[in-house]
Amino acid sequence: MDILFVGDVVGSPGRDMITEYVPKLKEKYRPHITIINGENAAGGKGITEKIYRSFLEVGAQAVTMGNHTWDNREIFEFIDKAKYLVRPANFPENNPGKGIVYIKMNQIEVAVINLQGRTFLPPSDDPFLKADELIAEAKERTPFIFVDFHGEATSEKQALGWYLDGRVSAVVGTHTHVQTADNRVLPNGTAYISDVGMTGPYDGILGMDREIVLKRFLTNLPVRFEVPTTGRTQLSAVLIQLDDKTGLAKKIERILINEDHPFFS
Repeated sequence: MDILFVGDVVGSPGRDMITEYVPKLKEKYRPHITIINGENAAGGKGITEKIYRSFLEVGAQAVTMGNHTWDNREIFEFIDKAKYLVRPANFPENNPGKGIVYIKMNQIEVAVINLQGRTFLPPSDDPFLKADELIAEAKERTPFIFVDFHGEATSEKQALGWYLDGRVSAVVGTHTHVQTADNRVLPNGTAYISDVGMTGPYDGILGMDREIVLKRFLTNLPVRFEVPTTGRTQLSAVLIQLDDKTGLAKKIERILINEDHPFFS
């Protein structure tokens, strides 16, 4: 069982990279499951139903979210009927949507869980306790459990990775938009990386127009962050190979596509 996960898609440049390269990656690596983080897909904040459906049409089986889940208000109109859209499970219980989905592929089910960290992010319920709850539920159905942990602090992401080692197939970090080089399989068989990285503008700052971000740092005045619509782009992802019987990881490989790291089929 191979899982392809594509990191935070930012705006139209990120969506264009998804359209161009996800089919190529699927052809090259033949993953059984493809998952995309889409919480920044609509102009850098949130997602629309059209974008969600476009990710499924290009070959994704699930779309995960994060702290910008509610930033585009259109989501309230479709999230409860979006079967494969996963928002952080440790949002308050009265929030719409769901924090776990099950994908069936060739008689095998994969549970996809989305969690959000609490360090330097808006308040949410305990992701560790919510993970315990959802893993217990998922284990009744499948040993294949994938966790997208959307967090700011590397320490919190590492802590969850170690906490879940041997209990889930993978814990991949999202949110900070810079791909880390610490991909590994932890001792008890859980694939881990602190951050998969982002898919979108290559020459911005975390996907935003760099001149606007620089102005914020130089003046300390409020600015409106915007996604540049032209310029070079990148795609960040990981490919995770799982044991077909145990659901534990055998390998996790980083994928980075940009002008300095061109794609080879």
